[in-house]
Parts: sequence; C-alpha cells; structure tokens
Amino acid sequence: MSFFSIVGMVAAFLTTFSLLPQTIKTIKEKNTEGISVLMYSMFTAGVFLWLLYGFYTEDIPLMLANLVTLFFAVTILTLKLKYR
Repeated sequence: MSFFSIVGMVAAFLTTFSLLPQTIKTIKEKNTEGISVLMYSMFTAGVFLWLLYGFYTEDIPLMLANLVTLFFAVTILTLKLKYR
C-alpha cells in the first residue's frame, strides 16, 4: 500500500467520523440551537452527490466513506428539523 493510499484512508476516516461527536451530542441533548439548517442541508446534498459519484466511478472507498457521512449528516439534519 502506498503512502498516498494511507493518507487518503486516514483523511476519509477523519472526515467521515468527524460528525460522530456532534451526532451523539445532538441525540443526547436534543439541542440543535447552534446548528445551521442551511449549512447541514448543503452539506448533506453535497455528501449525497459524492456518494452518487462514487457509485458512478465504482470507487468503493468513496462510496463507503460518503455513505457513513450521509447517515450522520441526515441524522443531525433530521434532529435539527425535529427540535426547532
């Protein structure tokens, strides 16, 4: 495995799981006051498009990373809309 493959996997892991603490905090506290609906809507749409791109290019790591990220983003966005 090349150095750049490792860098790519670490980057994908960090960006994908960076939403996990916010997701857990939002679920526990049911407080979404500081979360921007516009930002999370745009982010979620972008992640969805990256997921489609991953399917189109048959890039498994890209698909997996964006599938997990989409799950976290949709969870946070849904809770934001629910707890307005």
